Amino acid sequence: MSILPRVTRRRFLGVLGGAAVLGFYTWRVEPHWVEVVHRDMPIPNLPDPLVGKTLVQLSDLHVGPRVDPEYLQRSLRLVNELRPDLVCITGDFMTCDQGEQIDEVARVMESLAVPKMGCFAVLGNHDYGRGWSQMQIADRLVSRLTDLGIETLRNASRMTDGLRVIGLDDLWSKRFNAAPVSADLASSTPSVVLSHNPDTADLYPFAHYRGWILSGHTHGGQCKMPFLPPPIVPVKNRRYTAGAFDLGEGRHLYINRALGYLQRVRLGVRPEITVFRLTAA
Repeated sequence: MSILPRVTRRRFLGVLGGAAVLGFYTWRVEPHWVEVVHRDMPIPNLPDPLVGKTLVQLSDLHVGPRVDPEYLQRSLRLVNELRPDLVCITGDFMTCDQGEQIDEVARVMESLAVPKMGCFAVLGNHDYGRGWSQMQIADRLVSRLTDLGIETLRNASRMTDGLRVIGLDDLWSKRFNAAPVSADLASSTPSVVLSHNPDTADLYPFAHYRGWILSGHTHGGQCKMPFLPPPIVPVKNRRYTAGAFDLGEGRHLYINRALGYLQRVRLGVRPEITVFRLTAA
């Protein structure tokens, strides 16, 4: 015969109070408690003048009705204080249906100072509007970003001070196409790839690539218990949650946990600004 513990009024209020504190924390504290993550980025054939330079990765701002724009602007001003040499943004600037957030994206991104080596970006699925299929919305967003000095790479690459930045368009919006940059991916030139969805790291175009792929998209799952994987991650490869992954044969993947969110809730997955120090591999 089992005897259930008696639930006293004090115990009940304690549980209720604990739940309220946890709810407040996941809603009001952690979603805006930004962590600046510092790590090295070893790159093959890196020119000596680039050793020690810093690359800041941002991802998934999700400018829209649910994310506080003042919080995003504070985060971008923090990036300015870090004085990076290069900034890369890996997609999902906004959450919108018909492009109604494009002006707000421009207002928020005005807080980011473009560094000497430039600011490069790729698009995410949400940047294509409802159904992730509206090309005209993405085109309008790219035009506004260009006015701010942010160069969006859509299956294209650019050289900056001896480093090649390769940007691949979004997978879910069916705009991912590595053919125009296939020769760059196979080249021995020191390179960094920007690709919003980390599932692309498993696709054929990267068979001969040696270097880093920077992604976002997952938000780290936004909520996870200690020592357990997040229950919901929007990728096919379930191990692609957040952080660094050694893919073998000289390929490395890094998944940023995002600044923004689709729902304002985070637990054990703080928003992230990643600061990479370039080193010779």
